Amino acid sequence: VAEVEQDEDSEPEDHPLLVALQQVLKSARLYNGLVRGLHETVKVLDKKIAHFCVLASDCDVEAYATLIEVLCSEHQIHLIKIPEKKKLGEWVGLAKFDSNSNIKKVIGTSCVAITEYGE
Repeated sequence: VAEVEQDEDSEPEDHPLLVALQQVLKSARLYNGLVRGLHETVKVLDKKIAHFCVLASDCDVEAYATLIEVLCSEHQIHLIKIPEKKKLGEWVGLAKFDSNSNIKKVIGTSCVAITEYGE
């Protein structure tokens, strides 16, 4: 389990792991290799077709987080934890934009899994 720690005076997006993770999530989304949400993520983790999984630390239900952690450890799938589910939702395309391309609304997601990197 790779857990991303953040300093209080730095932006979370400045962490090198998070920058790389954003690029991988974007690439996977373009190649239809991104699975979002608990139900779909559990299905691909159980089938052992996920390359790795990203879990938000501020997940609403502790049982969901425990389920994802157990499935990842049982099937030897890498797990990355990030601090905010809203930020994860923004990175995987669950954001609505206004006419000026400013973020209007972000739908948070607790977990995503990568099944295809793309390039």
